[in-house]
Amino acid sequence: MSLVDTYGRRINYLRLSVTDRCNLRCSYCMPEEGVEKLSHCEMLSYEDLLRISAEAVAAGIEKIRVTGGEPLVRKGIVDFLGRLAALPGLKELVLTTNGLLLKEMAQGLRDAGVQRLNVSLDSLKPETFAAITRGGDLQRVLDGLDEAERVGFPPHKINVVVMRGVNDDEILDFVALTLKRPYAVRFIEYMPTCGDADWRDLTVPGAEIRERIAREYTIEESTNSERSGPSKNFRVQGAPGSLGIITAMTGHFCDGCNRLRVTASGVAKGCLFSGTGVDLKPVLATGDDELLRKEIRRIVAAKPGRHEVTDEGVETKPFAMSRVGG
Repeated sequence: MSLVDTYGRRINYLRLSVTDRCNLRCSYCMPEEGVEKLSHCEMLSYEDLLRISAEAVAAGIEKIRVTGGEPLVRKGIVDFLGRLAALPGLKELVLTTNGLLLKEMAQGLRDAGVQRLNVSLDSLKPETFAAITRGGDLQRVLDGLDEAERVGFPPHKINVVVMRGVNDDEILDFVALTLKRPYAVRFIEYMPTCGDADWRDLTVPGAEIRERIAREYTIEESTNSERSGPSKNFRVQGAPGSLGIITAMTGHFCDGCNRLRVTASGVAKGCLFSGTGVDLKPVLATGDDELLRKEIRRIVAAKPGRHEVTDEGVETKPFAMSRVGG
């Protein structure tokens, strides 16, 4: 079976948030004071998250990415991931993390069946990393990457949100990382999720990022897999690692969007920037899994053709990325 929206896009990728909580306060993700946390009764149980996942896979989802907040801070996450990995028909289970708890949890994640990790890492400089994350310890993340590699995870994807005047001076440092390690570094354009009026000043266009790299290195194109995200991928000639650029602001990739999102509170969204979503809790409360599957199909059918964030005169309502799974 497959999920196809009204624009002919095949939707085969679910981003599943399991918590809104995080052990960092990244500047592009939430306000410095944090956000009001969901109460336990507002947050979906693991049973409900598993039901949504099972019906999504039965409807045509092939890849699930578990996100947060920071998913590793939720109690019982490893057991849940093991149950998720066992779903019949699921082809790919991956997890996005900030890496702070990886050193302690890498073996358990691998044993549970997580196939790959995406690690958010916006700076290789301890001071800059601490400033962006408001207190994060870079060395803990680097140690976590090493441990995850040691226990058998394939080369990690490293997500870098590029911000002008903050960390854009490190673009070539991250490129150099791919010359030494087989990491897949993804440069992500800064997005105005927190409602900041000067977001355009912080955004470094993907074309500029690529141009800076091409001035120093010979690069060659590479292709995406069917279930991959919206990154435009390439590599430095001869490098074991790869590079990618996600142009969320300057280059709409909406035509090829293949994803559906479900928040930790059970709100399903066809687009990150959708102002509203569909609350799945009433459907879950019926206990009718067939009805749940139909609702997932209906949400996919209503998926918008594109976001309008960069359109003239459009104002984006602020939201914390930790609330919608990044």
